[in-house]
Amino acid sequence: MTNTQVTLVQIDNYGPWTVTPDPRREVDLQTLQSRLYADLSQLFGNREGYVFFSRFDNMIAVTNGLDADAHALIQESVANRYPVTVSLGIEAAASPAEALGTASTQLQEAGSAQDAARTEILRGDPLAPDERRADDVQIAHFDVNDATGKYTDQLNEFDSFIRIEQGYASLMQYMREAHDALSFFVGGDNVIAVCPGMNDADYRDAIDHVREDVEVELKVGVGQARTAQAAGMDAKHALETCRHENTTVEFAE
Repeated sequence: MTNTQVTLVQIDNYGPWTVTPDPRREVDLQTLQSRLYADLSQLFGNREGYVFFSRFDNMIAVTNGLDADAHALIQESVANRYPVTVSLGIEAAASPAEALGTASTQLQEAGSAQDAARTEILRGDPLAPDERRADDVQIAHFDVNDATGKYTDQLNEFDSFIRIEQGYASLMQYMREAHDALSFFVGGDNVIAVCPGMNDADYRDAIDHVREDVEVELKVGVGQARTAQAAGMDAKHALETCRHENTTVEFAE
């Protein structure tokens, strides 16, 4: 059984800030969002976590191993570098979606995301050291079969993007509804999913669903470890086995 610690990262009062005192240039907002995501990726990543951009004003991190003090330091770093602050909600559960739901509720109960008085909230109970196990986090790294040959080298970039996004949308929804997993597009033709304790048949079922739903063929490597980064690296190695052995599902040894 997994025990995934999830942190919701929410920019404080971001909507009103983008139009105060006047609407800000979209290019400046896109730059701020991308830089903040890059910095958060490093701040969480330096502590063995993963962060996914979601809608950019809200980001989702897998933070097994990060305590409340580590989260507070990340908030302080953001406040020192940016004209905006972030609030953080933390929760752990066997179901990643359940953990995110509770983390979301913690921030919602503290006030609206557009409440100027609600800033730098830090709520939740990180896993205590004695509650952690070697297999707390299961990460699945999905990849589209022959995306270059089928899409990149055959279609214009926008149509290639549509096909990849159709596969992602189908997978994301199915994994959420069938398994309470959280799946994120991470560029190229890659999707990383944070999963409960899914087995080989579960992954084959998800891949079959996407193929039947949108005619996009996937393969997946799966890793399970104490932290998100360790599980993610195991998943990447398992995915390489898929590529070399021409298989569909591989679990890291």
